[in-house]
Amino acid sequence: MSDTAMPEILTPDSTGPSVAAPYEPTDRTVPSRGRERATYDRELVHSVLDSAYLCHLGFVRDGAPVVLPTLFGRVGERLYVHGSTGSRPLLAAGRTDPGLAVCLTVTHVDGLVLARSAFHHSMNYRSVVVHGTARTVTDPEERRIALDAIVDQVVPGRSQDSRPADARELAATAVIRLDLDEVSAKVRTGGPNDDPDDVALPHWAGVVPLTRGYAVPVPADDLDPAIAVPEYLTAL
Repeated sequence: MSDTAMPEILTPDSTGPSVAAPYEPTDRTVPSRGRERATYDRELVHSVLDSAYLCHLGFVRDGAPVVLPTLFGRVGERLYVHGSTGSRPLLAAGRTDPGLAVCLTVTHVDGLVLARSAFHHSMNYRSVVVHGTARTVTDPEERRIALDAIVDQVVPGRSQDSRPADARELAATAVIRLDLDEVSAKVRTGGPNDDPDDVALPHWAGVVPLTRGYAVPVPADDLDPAIAVPEYLTAL
């Protein structure tokens, strides 16, 4: 698919116009339940996205819904996903006009909320849902920025400490772009919301916090012992 009239390519450090302005709610981004937990704050949305590297990409294939886990990268007001040129969603994004309708989600689970009643068990979480149309990226410079962003989304700084894709690898790799237009975040914090009549029940209630951690990096068996663990890894 052609990138005719493509918007300006954003650099990894740019965010586009009106960074502080919230996203505009739409029929698809206003939840039917828990509306008080929804937010359209742009900085919050960016923070949830930037602290993740795994998303779930949903689309319709042959009349049936499909949801795929995949890596992604954010550059300003765009998300990028890459995969094999033979991947069905990436093929569909390139051969249909105006692209492939998708829904992309990111979720962090911050705690298990244990209530006295089974009904009120819950989770503390931060999530982002993005609706839009995914389009194939064909501009070479935008593809380079996108692929670097996906690598750095997993480990910041890694793209500068690895060999870039060569011509053969680039030919086998497709990249799709999803603009951050229809976006919402949803957040739950705090303890259980037990009914007043249940407070006196003899069951433990509270929150089990969850944290993400990194173990000590394990070098490849064939790594030169003289190559030390880089600072961007120790910083994790």
